Amino acid sequence: MTSLTSLDTPAAIVDRRRMQANIARMQQRMDALGVRFRPHVKTSKCLPVVQAQIAAGAQGITVSTLKEAEQFFAAGVTDILYAVGITPDKLGKVTALRRRGCQLKIITDNVASAEAIAAFGKAQGEVFEVWIEIDCDGHRSGIKPDDNALLLGVARALQDGGMTIGGVITHAGSSYELNTPAALEAMAEQERAGCVAAADCLRQAGIACPGVSIGSTPTALHARHLDGVTEVRAGVYVFFDLVMHNVGVCRRDELALSVLTTVIGHQREKGWAIVDAGWMAMSRDRGTAKQKHDYGFGLVCDIDGKELGGYVMSGANQEHGIIALEQGLDADIATRFPIGTRLRILPNHACATGAQFPEYQVLAADTDSSETWPRFYGW
Repeated sequence: MTSLTSLDTPAAIVDRRRMQANIARMQQRMDALGVRFRPHVKTSKCLPVVQAQIAAGAQGITVSTLKEAEQFFAAGVTDILYAVGITPDKLGKVTALRRRGCQLKIITDNVASAEAIAAFGKAQGEVFEVWIEIDCDGHRSGIKPDDNALLLGVARALQDGGMTIGGVITHAGSSYELNTPAALEAMAEQERAGCVAAADCLRQAGIACPGVSIGSTPTALHARHLDGVTEVRAGVYVFFDLVMHNVGVCRRDELALSVLTTVIGHQREKGWAIVDAGWMAMSRDRGTAKQKHDYGFGLVCDIDGKELGGYVMSGANQEHGIIALEQGLDADIATRFPIGTRLRILPNHACATGAQFPEYQVLAADTDSSETWPRFYGW
């Protein structure tokens, strides 16, 4: 165990108590709604975090890279959904994982990809389980829920090619742009209804569609019911972040990830304290800039994680962060934060900030001592 006062900075800090509470909150909600929960593990990319999610009741995981699939399968997780549209060059890796016993599922949203999957599978004697991606909100990729011709074209290309259709999958990414319970409830219903409608279209055409998979952290926490849904995916809830706070799905004292940093200098006339965590530690994600409250590059707390009343990381260079008041100028900032002061910065986007570090320093309850949990990079 290592004390926060002796860690090299910058360092990624996880508050284990908060993380466990976040995991329990989401799992309890999914249990109450009567659906399987398949967490998206791209937020943490960390085995002990995923083990905590599975211990709480998660069934399978969602990944965003094949490296995640490889790492978690090697650690014993077998039920994995790769939730990024597959490209033909990756089918060899998918096949290798499946032949080693990984129940790896892939997704597509177009006929060309479906035909390529079927052709590769036929040539290799492999029957892939493929889910068809639905675009429920115009946010990213997928087939519009009412584009029945395209949906059926993709499904038939897979079916005729001998592949298994696992179901339909969607993600209401535009929920991140909302900030009222009414709007989030409406988006949750739009997400649910669009994906269920796509599943119904397939079934009415005589095509089996056993799975209906939806999910984002905001909609998972605001859905009134999930009729017709078989599973939910959400990821950032495990740590939460300032974007999620602005959306309205968590309090700031529920954020489980922060960055430990040290004061290295001052610009007194500007009211700045300079720290050794810049955008390489916090990431360049400025997700709160378009929201109701802009936190710059992050919200400043003391070493114990207590907010310091209006201080933010107002600017960042590669390895330098600027700490200042959100409003006004602190002429006494050098006295308030002497050289060597340790601070913790709550991030805008937990996924992006976590990705800057090879490991987490995880705080046990009621102590400033930490243990190291490794995470991984790459695709």
